[in-house]
Amino acid sequence: MADLDDIYSARILELAAGISHTERLAEPRHSATAHSKLCGSTVSIDLRLVDGRVAAFGQTVKACLLGQSACAVMARQIVGSTPPEVRAIGAAMRAMLKKGGPPPAGCWADLAVLEPVRDYKGRHASVLLVFDAVEAALAEAEAAPSPVPA
Repeated sequence: MADLDDIYSARILELAAGISHTERLAEPRHSATAHSKLCGSTVSIDLRLVDGRVAAFGQTVKACLLGQSACAVMARQIVGSTPPEVRAIGAAMRAMLKKGGPPPAGCWADLAVLEPVRDYKGRHASVLLVFDAVEAALAEAEAAPSPVPA
């Protein structure tokens, strides 16, 4: 089992301290909020898709360091990503935490710092909140009618 020092590492603190995109978008096209009843954390996100990619992202985060760290990585990497790419990262995070799968790689590799959380099931929800919110906003985007060209 991971030690609490592994969970609340210096890198987790660095990520949480460097969180960006902490303002909601002035004119979001899609928004969602995810809340954990277990820990009380809440993440609200806004995003805009343009040509099948995330073009703008904003968030408000009321979460522990673990949730803040996940939000920090999301904020750094989501702009320019496609919905399938973002969903794949969410699936990788769920597999890492719940099934012992490998951490995400590539530009999302900083999420590996959250791997020790797998031993603390009560913390999974906080880490996954940002993925839940983003995926809900992407589902909303896909359900919305396509804009009619002018």
